[in-house]
Amino acid sequence: MNIYTVRTPNWKNKFIVILLMWMAGSPGRLSGQERAPIPHRPNWQNMDLSADSVFGISTEKAYKELLADKNSKPVIVAVIDGGVDTLHEDLKRVLWTNPRPKKGDDGTYGWNYIGGPKGDVHYDNLELTRQVRQQRALYEGKDSGQWKGKELAGWRSYQEEKRLLEEKSASARRSLQGVSSFADTLDEMVRKIGKDSPTVKDFEDFQPSGPRQARVKKVMIDVLSGGESYGDFRKKELTGALDHFKSEVDYQLNLSYDPRPEWVGDDYFNSRQRDYGNGDVMGPDATHGTHVSGIIAADRTNHLGILGVADNVRILAVRTVPDGDERDKDVANAIRYAADHGARVINMSFGKGYSQDKAAVDEAVRYAMKKDVLLVQAAGNDNADIDTAANFPNRRFTDGEDAPAWIVVGASGPKDDSTLKAPFSNYGRTAVDVFAPGEQIYSTIPGSQYAYFDGTSMASPVVAGMAALIREYYPKLTAKEVKDIILASVIKVDHPVLLQVGKEEKRVPFTALCRTGGVVNVYKALQLAERRAK
Repeated sequence: MNIYTVRTPNWKNKFIVILLMWMAGSPGRLSGQERAPIPHRPNWQNMDLSADSVFGISTEKAYKELLADKNSKPVIVAVIDGGVDTLHEDLKRVLWTNPRPKKGDDGTYGWNYIGGPKGDVHYDNLELTRQVRQQRALYEGKDSGQWKGKELAGWRSYQEEKRLLEEKSASARRSLQGVSSFADTLDEMVRKIGKDSPTVKDFEDFQPSGPRQARVKKVMIDVLSGGESYGDFRKKELTGALDHFKSEVDYQLNLSYDPRPEWVGDDYFNSRQRDYGNGDVMGPDATHGTHVSGIIAADRTNHLGILGVADNVRILAVRTVPDGDERDKDVANAIRYAADHGARVINMSFGKGYSQDKAAVDEAVRYAMKKDVLLVQAAGNDNADIDTAANFPNRRFTDGEDAPAWIVVGASGPKDDSTLKAPFSNYGRTAVDVFAPGEQIYSTIPGSQYAYFDGTSMASPVVAGMAALIREYYPKLTAKEVKDIILASVIKVDHPVLLQVGKEEKRVPFTALCRTGGVVNVYKALQLAERRAK
């Protein structure tokens, strides 16, 4: 997933602007090229617009006024992701445990489809890279005159994908070189300043020895003037950018890299195969899945950390998503595993632009629909219109029908003004159903720690937690009925919002961004569920 396409790293939007300024030698100010930062406010996603002046989903109001005297039944929510920290203080009590483990099966908390007897996959290719590698033997070195019909269309598709891969690879290498150069120059300047944590004043007083240092000086003054410390910038933005572009160059876009045979060892192109993987649901990096899980169901009774949306959930962890793009076979098996082990809701905070075996995923989704499972998916973080841009998995089956119990979620911010749409969030008048809080969401990360993340990856579990809460208190409602309730109970947005389209910033109605034209609301959804359950 570039965790995304659905996990936008917190450094990315800011540092891309910084990198462009650095490489172009621009004297422009960073503050003029991004929106004002959102103040940190834990639990804002669960607050109420009228009472708290932030556009949350009114969870706390619902617990106080609607659920205080009601009983609930536990609901299993599957988190198909990159891993979940099963030792986290705020998640230990809410984890699903396998009641019927097979002999020799250590899948206590779920299953890992990107691992095997030797260990776990950490990095993987983008699907684009895998597509080019798979088609290379057939098409490479041959011209269009050797093909006709479908074969000619396949050759043309290969040429376009190969061109795009080469373009992305070159861009990633340039970006890595640019970030590395920036980091080296900054480190040299900090050594001359003689402080571990230089301030704005230190950079203002610094005398650059050349144009590179002059440009870094301008950038750092701008960054630190915004309130961020040097240490946070160096550790989070800069190191995050270096790691990201190195991962792209070394793994995601590298045709020579394929971890599957060594680490998983399955019959990869056999989509019917189920018996592979291992029980390690944490994996080498459980940050993303742990954050997602906390948003859904962090313990509401232990007076620690944060408050999940739902209060009687068991998180079933299904590790499927590497640092790279998830594979369709694994996604299909993860959906089946979740459905077979009692999940009533599945959260999918991942996605990609290509699909290797959509038929296998479609078949698994149909299987989940028959078992009355609601699927909730993040829309993605490319600020793209997914009515037209390819986005997988998706609810549209190859026969043209749509999965009936599937919700696609865009990300919103805390202010009920023109900045309500998160600037990174994908959108689509028909492809996206609702928006939910997805900026500066505070949740669990490995090591019993907590952090603020941005992304539709964070908005999706807000809705997944909401769906689970409805199913806890109204267990007779079907998955499709719960979906309909969530969509019918949104808070309609009656003012235009900002949307960046190319170089132009437009003001558009919220109905141009999603089917419902609104932000989800737990309070209104529970009121509607009460009426429909009678």
